[in-house]
Amino acid sequence: MQALKDRIAAEGQNLGSGILKIDSILNHQIDPKLMFEMGEAMAAVFRGMNVQRILTAEISGICPALTAGYALNVPVVYARKLKPITMAGPVYLETAPSHTKGAQVNLLVAAEFLHPHENVLIVDDFLASGKTLAALARMVRSARANLVGAGVVVEKSFESGRTYMQQQGFDIPIHSLVTITSMDDGKIVMA
Repeated sequence: MQALKDRIAAEGQNLGSGILKIDSILNHQIDPKLMFEMGEAMAAVFRGMNVQRILTAEISGICPALTAGYALNVPVVYARKLKPITMAGPVYLETAPSHTKGAQVNLLVAAEFLHPHENVLIVDDFLASGKTLAALARMVRSARANLVGAGVVVEKSFESGRTYMQQQGFDIPIHSLVTITSMDDGKIVMA
């Protein structure tokens, strides 16, 4: 997606250790027009897959998932990091490492929002190691729903997240709007 590539080239910052700061685009400030363009681009890829629900992770995955959900006219569920007192009943719980927090985080979804045999698309902000994506995919599997694919805003292909997903038994279509192939020497190299 050229508009997103242009914004990352102009505003993205390589903070080292594989951390890409795109706070002015996605992770702190939101550009609504660009976000809806991203949602439509994501929906265009997955429109023929009979998506019935989108699953994402709190917090930076919510905006791209919401705009993709809007374009596909399906509900969006996000995995919470903390269990609120309003989340009663059974939950799906997985853990995943947070690259920016430097620790494991919980991901919780109330069972009432993931249904057996439903076609679920995962949408998230980044695909790096693949561990967050795999945790969300395990939730879909635990719910006995059908994982039809995953869409990400930015993929850091040098961290091998796609390979990790396949190694975990999730051989699904994965689409990224922008792929970063290297962040060596302070640079941001996009495919």
